[in-house]
Amino acid sequence: MVLILVSGYTLAEAPAVKRGLIWLASKPRNQIEGALMCFGAAAVANILNWGLGLVVGALLGRRIFARLSTANFGYMIAAGYMGYMLWTNGFSSSIALANTDPTSKLNVVFTATHQLVPLDLTILQPYSWVTVLVVIAALALLIWKMAPHETDDVDRDALLGAGAVDEESPRTAPAPGARRSFADRLEGLWILNVLLFLAGAAYFVISGFNLNISSMVMLFTILAALLHGTPIRFIRAFTDAAKTCGPLLLQYPLYGGIVGLLAYAPDAHTKPLQAVISASIVAGATTATLPFLNFLGSIIISLFVPSGGGHWGVQGPIAVEAARQLGESSPAYLGKVSMSVAAGEAVANMIQPFWLLPVLAIAKLSVRKVMGYTVAAFLVGFVIFGIAMLVMPHV
Repeated sequence: MVLILVSGYTLAEAPAVKRGLIWLASKPRNQIEGALMCFGAAAVANILNWGLGLVVGALLGRRIFARLSTANFGYMIAAGYMGYMLWTNGFSSSIALANTDPTSKLNVVFTATHQLVPLDLTILQPYSWVTVLVVIAALALLIWKMAPHETDDVDRDALLGAGAVDEESPRTAPAPGARRSFADRLEGLWILNVLLFLAGAAYFVISGFNLNISSMVMLFTILAALLHGTPIRFIRAFTDAAKTCGPLLLQYPLYGGIVGLLAYAPDAHTKPLQAVISASIVAGATTATLPFLNFLGSIIISLFVPSGGGHWGVQGPIAVEAARQLGESSPAYLGKVSMSVAAGEAVANMIQPFWLLPVLAIAKLSVRKVMGYTVAAFLVGFVIFGIAMLVMPHV
């Protein structure tokens, strides 16, 4: 999961992508247009790669804030983060991708039924992309209506002085007339990045265009390498991305411990807490209500296990087993079960600040500056995705 974020962030720091962000940042004329621009760009990017989408809104927000002196920075950053609600319905959805890979330990569908669930039965279904369109429209309206009239107390000089506006200049330049070593020449050898990209692209083609978590990381890594031009630029961007993701890595052992507690059973006759929670939520479910109940359970579990893959590892086995007990084990229905769990995780991210940490690190903001806006987004997402989960079994 962290590698998806790091590869996406590295791609967002590529010169070509930066120029695109600068061009987009020059268009808004006020903070509402700026916030909608942050949200729109982040929403599109999250559908492609959630690591890219998570940081695009914050990077774009910093550039727009540099132009609009009366804008509320927390409002724009929150608008960009709202685009993250769509990642589980995009091409880097960890649950949907895991279900396509028989070698993945997260593919609980294959473990239980020896079946694979292709993407055309999950994120490419009408119940998925129609919901995405409705959520985009509703959140855009919410962002427009929530526009604050006051500015926030952000230290503009400190933020912009950290390189938020012009980050195109190289960090170091060789001294005039200095003799370059062999290592220096390799660092600037653009052909190495091209060869890496061609090798990765060839592997992807030979593998039959197989999309899974590993291939998604590889594709965005080699694309980032190509767009950065030289090895040293790519390495520096990748290192900076990893540093920004540091706070997440510090919290992974904590959430790993929570997963361990949820899965702990003192003996074979005692159910672990995760099984008790999930089973109690889906008790009495029918084929028509199981996706909605999974959605509710997913929101609760996401508060303790915010990582999409880890979340699926906790709730997935119970959700799949509940479907099997109802006599539903077809890939189509199990795809709906998977997406119901994914939807709950996506909505809960608006109130669970785990994935907000790298955004706050980029924006240099405290969580209280954005959480009020994201709670409102949670309520909107809860209603829309909840209705989608009730409609899903009938389409």
